[in-house]
Amino acid sequence: MKAREGDLIETSEGILFDVKGLIHPLDRIIAFIRYFPDQKGKRKKAGKSYAKVYSLPERYSLLRQRYPQYLVYDSVFDEVLCEVDVREVRRHYIPCEKLIELRVSENLEPLEKKSLRLAEKLREEASIRCDALGVSGSVLAGLHTSKSDIDLIVYGTENCRKARSALRTSFMRERSPLKRYTKAELKKLFDFRSKDTAITFEDFVRTESNKVMQGKFLDTDYFVRFVKDWNEVDEKYGDVQYRNMGHARIEATVIDDSEAIFTPCSYRIEDTVFLEGPEFGPVTEVASFRGRFCEQAKVGERIVARGKIEHVQDCRDSSEHYRLLVGNNYEDFLVPQVNGLFLS
Repeated sequence: MKAREGDLIETSEGILFDVKGLIHPLDRIIAFIRYFPDQKGKRKKAGKSYAKVYSLPERYSLLRQRYPQYLVYDSVFDEVLCEVDVREVRRHYIPCEKLIELRVSENLEPLEKKSLRLAEKLREEASIRCDALGVSGSVLAGLHTSKSDIDLIVYGTENCRKARSALRTSFMRERSPLKRYTKAELKKLFDFRSKDTAITFEDFVRTESNKVMQGKFLDTDYFVRFVKDWNEVDEKYGDVQYRNMGHARIEATVIDDSEAIFTPCSYRIEDTVFLEGPEFGPVTEVASFRGRFCEQAKVGERIVARGKIEHVQDCRDSSEHYRLLVGNNYEDFLVPQVNGLFLS
């Protein structure tokens, strides 16, 4: 079963999980619970009620309380993760197939229409193929509401860069249906995201205001996730071993941001200084599986970040390095300094 970032899988109990990354064990899918059957839930589908869980702490808490069978210690990633046995999967939701479904449907709801319009706009203006685009999130699950966001996926490195360029160009047009977030809109987004990511509002505005992968399309929030295609990922589960070395806060300089737009994202760094926590090194990379840390820093910027230090051992060529993985805990963050100062 080939599942990747942006896909959804549904189990025999009717729980929907969103898939993380592109590297999974042969018999399990690394995915985090997103929607679950609940009589008090406000989302409806096929006569059933569902509730949504968003923040990572809430997801882990729900899993421990109600679905502990999905919490698995993964020796490759050296961490307890949410993993679903492929034998428990009764349906696999694929974003590309959902977009095809929207194209041929004659009875679309307002959010579905907007999702399709944005996808078609990207396809035309970026000159990318139809099968390089997909619709994810609540629309993919069929559990969207009138307040839901537009969630799109673009596949393939070249397609992603072309789509990002098209988004940036569209922002510059005076009458474009695409708009950057205003400060008031960023405050609303900050109130939501700050529930599971520690950052000041000042740093949030500074890092989020110039991102092109998010904003408003026809007055509806959108997020475009950029994901590498299958033929661009040569790592298989177990090729690389990750070891948890503890949590730390570091300061470093970004020397390569070419992987910053993708989910998972990464930044190559140098001149690392440990500010707190255990010291290992050199730490040459900051990485994250969360879309909120994409487009977070640029080449030449001095950053401060907190996360989990991992020893990364590539079994294929015996190379090794240390990286900082951010996004798994509330205290994790990644922000550029301002004139040598750290605000958060």
